Amino acid sequence: MSAEAADREAATSSRPCTPPQTSWFEFLLEEALLEQHLQKPSPDPPPVELIVQFLEQASKPSVNEQNQVQPPPDNKRNRILKLLALKVAAHLKWDLDVLEKSLSVPVLNMLLNELLCISKVPPGTKHVDVDLAGLPPTTAMAILLYNRWAIRTIVQSSFPVKQVKPGPPQLNVMNQMQQEKELTDNILKVLKEQAADSILVLEGALKLNKDLYVHTIRTLDLLAMEPGMVNGETESSTAGLKISAEEIQCQVCYDLGAVYFQQGSTNAAVHEKAKEMFFKTKELIAKNGSSSLHFTIDEERLAGYCQACGVLTLSSDDTSQQATPYSQIHRCMKSGSYQDIVNIFLEDNLTLSLPVQFRQSVLRELFQKSQQGSDALDEVCFKVCVCNTVCDVLQGRTVDVQFCQLFLKPSKEKIDFLLEVCSKSLNLENASEALKRKMAAFLKNLCLGLEDLQLVFMISSHELFMKLLKDDERKLLIDQMRKRSPRINLCTKPVASFYDIPASASVNIGQLEHQLILSVDPWRIRQILIELHGMTSERQFWTISNKDFVHAKQLFAACLELVTEFSPKLRQVMLNEMLLLDIYTHEAGPGASGERPPSDLISRVRGYLEMRVPDIPLRQVIAEECVAFLLNWCENEYLTMQVPLPLVQTNPYVKLGQLLAATCKELPGPKESRRTAKDLWEVVVQICSVSNQHKRGNDGRVSLIKHRESTLGIMYRSELLSFIKKLREPLVLTTILSLFVKLHNVREDIVNDIAAEHISIWPSSIPNLQSVDFEAVAVTVKELVSYALTINANNHFWLIIQADIYFATNQYSAALHYYLQAGAVCSDFFNKMVPPDVYTDQVIKRMIKCCSLLNCHTQVAILCQFLREVDYKTAFKALQEQNSHDAMDSYYEYIWDVTILEYLTYLHHKRGETDKRQIAIKAIGQTELNASNPEDVLQLAAQRRKKKFLQAMAKLYF
Repeated sequence: MSAEAADREAATSSRPCTPPQTSWFEFLLEEALLEQHLQKPSPDPPPVELIVQFLEQASKPSVNEQNQVQPPPDNKRNRILKLLALKVAAHLKWDLDVLEKSLSVPVLNMLLNELLCISKVPPGTKHVDVDLAGLPPTTAMAILLYNRWAIRTIVQSSFPVKQVKPGPPQLNVMNQMQQEKELTDNILKVLKEQAADSILVLEGALKLNKDLYVHTIRTLDLLAMEPGMVNGETESSTAGLKISAEEIQCQVCYDLGAVYFQQGSTNAAVHEKAKEMFFKTKELIAKNGSSSLHFTIDEERLAGYCQACGVLTLSSDDTSQQATPYSQIHRCMKSGSYQDIVNIFLEDNLTLSLPVQFRQSVLRELFQKSQQGSDALDEVCFKVCVCNTVCDVLQGRTVDVQFCQLFLKPSKEKIDFLLEVCSKSLNLENASEALKRKMAAFLKNLCLGLEDLQLVFMISSHELFMKLLKDDERKLLIDQMRKRSPRINLCTKPVASFYDIPASASVNIGQLEHQLILSVDPWRIRQILIELHGMTSERQFWTISNKDFVHAKQLFAACLELVTEFSPKLRQVMLNEMLLLDIYTHEAGPGASGERPPSDLISRVRGYLEMRVPDIPLRQVIAEECVAFLLNWCENEYLTMQVPLPLVQTNPYVKLGQLLAATCKELPGPKESRRTAKDLWEVVVQICSVSNQHKRGNDGRVSLIKHRESTLGIMYRSELLSFIKKLREPLVLTTILSLFVKLHNVREDIVNDIAAEHISIWPSSIPNLQSVDFEAVAVTVKELVSYALTINANNHFWLIIQADIYFATNQYSAALHYYLQAGAVCSDFFNKMVPPDVYTDQVIKRMIKCCSLLNCHTQVAILCQFLREVDYKTAFKALQEQNSHDAMDSYYEYIWDVTILEYLTYLHHKRGETDKRQIAIKAIGQTELNASNPEDVLQLAAQRRKKKFLQAMAKLYF
């Protein structure tokens, strides 16, 4: 008897109770037909279902004589069946895309485990502990195939599955489907537990850099032979189908990118790794093509991944294979060739092909690297920022705040580079007049913002500047520079290029003014002033420089010493000016960091206000600064009770300061203590009132003339605004701001009120509404809130006012930005609950209206839950809108109101939107939303979703 016959007889005799099996003749015939099919010169792919049939036959359990179920026997028949399944997969080149589409998870798991077994990977071995480089090529490839499939299966399981419409119920079919589902879930559980190891295996594969081989039908036959007949051929490096190192890199990068992308929603670092993997995949496809003997990359899905990650690189159909600026910048960032990035940005300033968002993202990444300790990157950050700024200027955008920060300490080198960028970014011969005007305006504003005249003259004497500005424009610029208040950088030697300018009257005056700024010798100053007054009498030369406190104090001290002997009045004038200088010095120095002024300075300020020296009137600017100084340092008791009454009656700033101090002192107070608030209200209303005059025209009609800067009040509105902008104390600013907001809201035709803190202390009506210039009031409110936010950008009440202003002027995106910012600053970026006095029902309703008018209807429905009583009518109406500009179903995870989720389920069912309905059902099915839960559990679930939603909104609108 042959060995096969003996084995067959033993197999049949050991299973007397098993159901009839395929006859050996049919089995051998199937094997012969399969072999014949696979050996055709150009065979069609055999049906993948053969793998299922072979493995099912090989894995059927046996039943012994005692009717006990036993595992499938390890006999020759089963080994041949498993080998046939492997041969079909080998014929398909082990293409996971093909195998995954046709085989279930349990079957493919069994197939790949058989591949590991036949490739001599010991059972139970942790793949992460195996050195791939030291394994035979086919063994290493088997491990890679298994771990690639494991990662792909985990990623695939995270996608929503379209439900198949069930047919008539059949019990046996349902049982089989349930068993397969349970088996699949168990396998997925194991794969997810081993996911970290699988990722490490694939990451290790990226370092191999060598070709591998995958089993073919021939190598599988060799492995099935008796051990003595193989002669070690399958252990050699050339056995099987060769897979190049670049093909392996491409498929592993793609699979790693997919799993990183899945994990990256909650981890920015992992998201960056996904971006890196997809970028490398795109590069390899561009180099080698998307198809090979072993695998095919789904380029549409890869494009979707790349779009989601922001990967911009070479397309696969780029026949020239020339690197785009995106890929060049990416490589430079990786290699540290930062100067090349600057050159690319500089070249792009002419073509303007790179999107502004991409430029900003590169700069942000450079800033992050610089903050992590790379000091050498500071200069690169500045250069890239300059390139971006010039690009913004040419495209009509505002100058970014980062540029202003980096230019706080300008230097000759920085100015040189800036002028180089400006020159290379503007082709004067071909540039339009509009571009030239934009560049000219930028350079002019830059000159006006610089404090060192040497740097100013570097710009004004540059060739580009001379070509862009006409003579009269340059002259006007010099006049503007003299009227401003620069901080001067003292030096002993004038700039050479300054004296190279051809002598003219204006240049000579400029030279003398420059020397006047740099001189500290009293006699030299006297000589320069005599020369200047001889050349022109139109200027006040004491205004050309301030904030140079040390040298100014030296000069005042010299003046004081000279006049003390012969003029007590001039001596007092000098002392008053020195007081003003000391106020400036403290407010610009220690006061800016919150340090209280010394008591003697406060006493001197009080003494000045109480001073009674004949023939020495109070200088208005000193009185204004003294009152602002006392308000900023909360000297409210003094201003309210101790300021001399004659001074209050004669000096408008003292009167205004007293009313402000008294109002702040009473906050918050009962209604009967609001008399001072009413007095302050009446003063401000009078300042904002206009004087009306009637004039009869030639036609006999009488017209009404309004004078905007009325003299009815104690000061002009512009003077009041200038005084307020000297204040820094939050309570004082809040008080005056709420007054103007209330005045704005009193207007009869107002549609949207603006909210403010302490707004209830002000009167609710004005006897003569027509007399108030409400346009000027609206402008003042905007200016005041903008100024207040420069003092404290995190004051949530001021942010709400700014948001209400944007809402009232139909700027809904900007309004949402500030509403969200107000909530973020008082809740640690929504990690804590936003106080209810910040997100009132009115604020939430305005956010809802903003989202609605921006066509973000899903956001509307979610915000309806934030109201004290959920607005189902608005939520349902919003969800009925199909033209939504937000992420729609991806927001469902933020909904905690079950009624809204149930309505969504009904709505999607009605529309036939099965996928979205499943997402809504999944959201309803979360246990923490169960109505039977305790109230604190439901509140916690709502708070968690509020936090995530508001953080997502903040990222969208910030």
